[in-house]
Amino acid sequence: YQVIEHALDAYKSDLDSFDARIQMRFSFPMKVKSLRSDLEGYQYYDIALEVVDQGGVRKRFMHLDYVYSSTCPCSLELSEHARQVRGQLATPHSQRSVARISVELACGNRECLWFEDLVELCRDAVPTETQVMVKREDEQAFAELNAANPIFVEDAARSFFEHLKKDGRIGDFRIVASHQESLHSHDAISVLTEGPTFSGESLDPRLFDTLIHRG
Repeated sequence: YQVIEHALDAYKSDLDSFDARIQMRFSFPMKVKSLRSDLEGYQYYDIALEVVDQGGVRKRFMHLDYVYSSTCPCSLELSEHARQVRGQLATPHSQRSVARISVELACGNRECLWFEDLVELCRDAVPTETQVMVKREDEQAFAELNAANPIFVEDAARSFFEHLKKDGRIGDFRIVASHQESLHSHDAISVLTEGPTFSGESLDPRLFDTLIHRG
């Protein structure tokens, strides 16, 4: 952030600008272990760092796309009903899902929030993160993990909210969760904000289109 702020100072000086902002996007690798086979590989996270200087006030922001799997609680219950009552094998629907987490940093003189910290907060909130290395035993473990954590998009957003709210290094924040449905012809979207920073009356009309991760 200090490097970005030095560039911001130079821009404001050279252009004689009142307000300015810089956003830097990149793909951040983290080594992740498989669920059971003891393999490991790199998970890549889309992250953006942003510094905004407006009205003489400077703020730092971090944006993260967290990709996870979501199993529909209703579909899970209906599948169990079909198996137990009707003697019919059925599978609940689940889908790749994305939460775009945007946070204002409020570190001050305290320990700063790092990329890894924000990823861990998301994992604690919704543990069904998509996997990097998968053998058969890992796929079974992932199926069990999904069944143990069925979640609607509204509940996912609330869970992210609760975990972000408890971290003193985070000020205002926004959660945009997208469950890219395997049942419906439309995605299920939920948006939650904390504080005035992200509570605008309008959203970028192409925001939801950018939440699709093709790997």
